[in-house]
Amino acid sequence: MRNIKPGDVVGRKSYNCDVFFKVIEFFINDSGKNYAYLKGLNLRLCASAPEEDLVRIEPSALTKNLLEQAKSNNEHMKRIFSRRVREREIILGRVVPKERGKGPLDGFDIPGTVLHIDGDSDYLDLCLTTYRQLSIPANGYCIEEARQPEMIEALLNKHNPDLLVITGHDGFIKGRVNFSDINNYHSSKYFVEAVKAARRYEKSRDDLVIFAGACQSHYESILAAGANFASSPQRVMIHAYDPVFVVEKISYTSIYDRISIKDIITGTITGIDGIGGMETRGKYRMGIPRSPY
Repeated sequence: MRNIKPGDVVGRKSYNCDVFFKVIEFFINDSGKNYAYLKGLNLRLCASAPEEDLVRIEPSALTKNLLEQAKSNNEHMKRIFSRRVREREIILGRVVPKERGKGPLDGFDIPGTVLHIDGDSDYLDLCLTTYRQLSIPANGYCIEEARQPEMIEALLNKHNPDLLVITGHDGFIKGRVNFSDINNYHSSKYFVEAVKAARRYEKSRDDLVIFAGACQSHYESILAAGANFASSPQRVMIHAYDPVFVVEKISYTSIYDRISIKDIITGTITGIDGIGGMETRGKYRMGIPRSPY
């Protein structure tokens, strides 16, 4: 009888429990040893580990971790809303000059729309909740990474989004040594094929903005396939919310403005080691006047 069960939150003793994982299932490897398939609790990482290397995370440590993550997320949200207020005033002043003797007219927001395809249902739910909190119109589908390429075209036809997120779990396969070989990654080849399928639907990087990748993904190949932004330049782990914070900045930046790569990346949790890309136009439009009805 195992002490650790699927669904338990664990750490790997060989890594000093630096990352918290959820146990997905157990399996027998080629040597006949008991192994567990793991997914990151806060990081978009998949891994496997021998059962004896696992230790269950105590409830107090898990609670502390979850509170720290919630605090970090809330701080990011506050910065986003503060930035939006400043930028909205600038855009409104540019669109509607203040009339003499009257207060300024108010406008209404038309942010870019998002289609989010995620290989992890838990992360997808968290991201969709965050999109709602950030007032970003978004549709989401949980599709395992290997099936994402075949599903992309139909979903793009159905929703015709401004921004596409293709993500889930990834990781450099333990024991491999060549970081340039895409076959040494769990899911990078699927992300590449999904991006290629999306670019067959819409070639322009301005008309359809794409973020793709997860932890340690093959950054160069994903960008070469047609993504605007991807992970992970330094093959580091990225946070579950990083894709949301990337597309939020684009969704709420005016169509008249190009966004510097620095501005987008500094808005993520992981930063430039985990996220990179290219200059991209915003997708936000302001409408005037706001109807009283």
